[in-house]
Amino acid sequence: MPGGQRPTIKTVAARAGVGRTTVSRVINGSTLVSDEARAAVLAAIAELNYVPNSVARGLVTSRTNSIALVIPESESRLGAEPYFAAVIRGVSIGLADTRTQLQLILVRDQGERDRLTASVAERRVDGVLLASVHEHDPLPALLEDMGLPTVLAGRRTPEESLSHAHADNVGGARAAVRHLLERGRTTIATVSGPMDMDVGRGRLQGWQDALRAAGARPEERLVARADFTEEGGRAAARTLLDRVPGLDALFVASDVMAVGALSELRARGRRVPEDVAVVGFDDSFLARHTHPPLTTVRQPVEELGTTIARVLLREIADPRAPRQRIALPTELVVRESS
Repeated sequence: MPGGQRPTIKTVAARAGVGRTTVSRVINGSTLVSDEARAAVLAAIAELNYVPNSVARGLVTSRTNSIALVIPESESRLGAEPYFAAVIRGVSIGLADTRTQLQLILVRDQGERDRLTASVAERRVDGVLLASVHEHDPLPALLEDMGLPTVLAGRRTPEESLSHAHADNVGGARAAVRHLLERGRTTIATVSGPMDMDVGRGRLQGWQDALRAAGARPEERLVARADFTEEGGRAAARTLLDRVPGLDALFVASDVMAVGALSELRARGRRVPEDVAVVGFDDSFLARHTHPPLTTVRQPVEELGTTIARVLLREIADPRAPRQRIALPTELVVRESS
């Protein structure tokens, strides 16, 4: 704004091309606004970093005693992925001795993202925990721009500016592949996670690092990318088996995807571990109930949830506190699949 002036409702209305009444309705969560107008207003709010006057006056002293855990995934993904349940448990533990209430918010589409933006603009929560972080998701930057304390479970990139906690994904993947090499496996393929997530890139890097350290070349034909779902894991395993019929090991970047990979191996008549050894990542409850039980990399997901909750509480209490970047150790858990 020129002269350092704070943007007003009038400024937002002009930027969005709507009337001031429409802006007020969006801020107050009214349903009497078209989706197009709401999107324009929320975009203008984000661009101008607008905070309603009533909110600005109360920023220093006002507290809602509630925080939001935002998961930008569908209900089906939330129910199928043990990671999210463990994060929620950990966050609850981190808040147990406080009066802070936890709101769980799923952001499944643009409409829900817009409602979350309006809620943040109104300061209906004191801070946000964000799980399942994608590199180009605009939400972390929007929350940061609006000045709301925000802590991530994971990170967008290694240069993440917001406070966060993450597992040692690279080191865990290295340990998994070293284990397979020590067992005499020579053609080790990987089912990776999405490349727009640091966790997906980190686990792929660990696979590459371990192979290079052993004098092997991490060829692109040995990589199939998937989406951390069981169906994605099975499809990726199918692709790899078609492309490299002689593979004798699979490092799968999550236990859920490993369940799908094991299904495909059974369907192809490949014995585990005799023909193909399999290692997953997470050490969720699924790993103990696959056939055979799954060797996997344990990441302390519950501890991660507790950690981010406590970091967020500190940032709410002292917004000037230094940002924290916490890496949690992983551990290889050897079972019968390798």
